[in-house]
Parts: sequence; C-alpha cells; structure tokens
Amino acid sequence: MTAQTDTTTGASAKPKVFIDGEAGTTGLEIRERLARVPEIEVVSIDPAKRKDAPARKALMAEVDVVVLCLPDAAAREAVALADQLGDASPRILDASTAHRVAPGWVYGFPELDKNQSDAVRKARRVANPGCYPTGAIALIRPLVDAGLLPPDTALTINAVSGYSGGGRTMIEAHEAGAAPSFELYGLAMEHKHIPELVQYAKLTRRPIFVPSVGHFRKGMLVSIPLHLDTLPGKPCPRDLELALAAHYRDSDLISVMQEPAAKMTRLDAESLNGTDRLEIFVFGNAALNQALLVARLDNLGKGASGAAVQNIRLMLGLDGPGGARGRQPREAARVIT
Repeated sequence: MTAQTDTTTGASAKPKVFIDGEAGTTGLEIRERLARVPEIEVVSIDPAKRKDAPARKALMAEVDVVVLCLPDAAAREAVALADQLGDASPRILDASTAHRVAPGWVYGFPELDKNQSDAVRKARRVANPGCYPTGAIALIRPLVDAGLLPPDTALTINAVSGYSGGGRTMIEAHEAGAAPSFELYGLAMEHKHIPELVQYAKLTRRPIFVPSVGHFRKGMLVSIPLHLDTLPGKPCPRDLELALAAHYRDSDLISVMQEPAAKMTRLDAESLNGTDRLEIFVFGNAALNQALLVARLDNLGKGASGAAVQNIRLMLGLDGPGGARGRQPREAARVIT
C-alpha cells in the first residue's frame, strides 16, 4: 500500500510501519533509518504489551507493513497472528531466517536479477536476506547467470563480520573486553545461512562456508577464491570483473570497484560502515590462473537493516527499481599499502 489521501482532510496519509521486535539490534537500526524517511510513519506498541498477542494483532491491523525482528520461532508465530486478520492482514518483511527459503515468500535482494525488485514491490511476504548470503550471493549469482561459474563448482566462502551481527550476548562480551579478538565459528559446516545462499546463488553443490567474527563492531568482508583453470573456458580475472560490472551497472547500492582493486594490496572491513552500500572487488593473477572475489559491506547496513529499509521502500512504492532513495555517493575505496 502506498500513501493514501485522507478524505476528511484532503491530506496525504503516510503509510505506517510497525517493527515487531524493535528493541533488538536490527530493530533499532531499522527504526533509526526509517526516522530519516519522512514519507513513512513508524508506530510502536506499548513496551508493556510487546508480548501481548491481542495488542500486537490489533496494531498489525492498522499498519501497511509489519517488520519482524524476532527469533525464528517468534517470527513464525507473528506471521500466524497476522494471517488471522484475513483480508486485513498487513504486508510482512521478516528479518529472521524463518522464511528465507519458504514457499510463497519473496527473497528481499532486489539486485538478484532484473525481475527481483519488481517481485519485492508486489509481494505480500518478503524475507530479508542474511548479511553473509548478501555478500556471497552478490558475488556468485551474476557469474552463474553469465555461464562463467558452473552451479556445481566446489566453492569455499570465507567471511568475517563485526561482532554486532552476533546478537546481544556476543555484543556484551566484546564490549566488556571478554571476547577474543578473532574467532572462527560454525565449524560443523551447518550454518543457518547456507540454504538461502545455495538457493539464490543457484548452486547445486553445497559450498564450504567459513564464518568468523572480529573485534570490531560493524563491517564485513566475504571472499571466494577461485582456480580459474578449473572453470569452463578458463576465464581471466577481467572476464569475471566485466560480468559483475554488467550485472550491477544500474544498481544504486552495489558497485564493482574496478580501478581501485588494481592498486590495492589490503582491504579494510570497516570502510562502508554507516552506509547501505556494497562494494565488489576482483583480485587476480592471470598468469597463475587464480582470482579472489570479495564483497565488502556493513553487516548492519546492506547486510541487514539497510536492506530492510530498501525493501520497505519498494513495498510501499516510494522509489524506483532498486528501492534506494537515490544514489548514495560512491567514495573512493580506502587503499592500504
């Protein structure tokens, strides 16, 4: 639903958004970003009633979009509650992992292909992507679609995130100085983000995914090494770069950093903090037939809350194809030698 005209006053009524779970890290970030969107009104529930099902249901009936920032089980319960409203049920954006590969839900990565932003715009139910899959899918999907990367390629995906993506307990441990400076996790290779990564990157072979967390609040690097001589046609690094650049040519938020990459020897994970942007780099050595694909983003920006606001804007018809509020400045990548 877009903004409607109030027939009693002639004024344009703003579309309303209710964040169910706004006190959490992602919810707070979404609320902060929506406060900078004057076309939207954010409504809140009385904190004393945030777990009161009848009160939540009544509020859901009054809004255009409900954003779920809840654990998976609670998100499923919230959807069931909204479904009880029948024709009055609001549109839902779920930031949990509960519905990312569920039938009937649209994946909220508008840059996935040429049709995805329109699919988000029309959807009643949208699943917001995870931060790690956002980076990995952004690197893999265009190359699969271009025929440069077979879906059954044996991939290893390495990723490091700031600790804000780990939830309240991890945040408190890092901020209290009780957490290590760096650690690997998900060592059973069953990370909850893998199903969406496989499905939306169009992979037929499960990748090895190696997540890690560093002692910095926000920021993320997702990297994928490739042996180019194992790929069809033995592409060079420039072939990969051009295919990625063609895919994101019209994107407001995703940039393929071609010139800076040629000059870089190190890459800082925090350079995009506070933005909703994502940068892609292709590092490589054609003589060695090796390449490294890297995505850099703020794990709470394009990786979570920023993506949610992009999807909300699309769902409410407030923007053009990408859902961004106009192109954000693309600063030169920080070069560290």
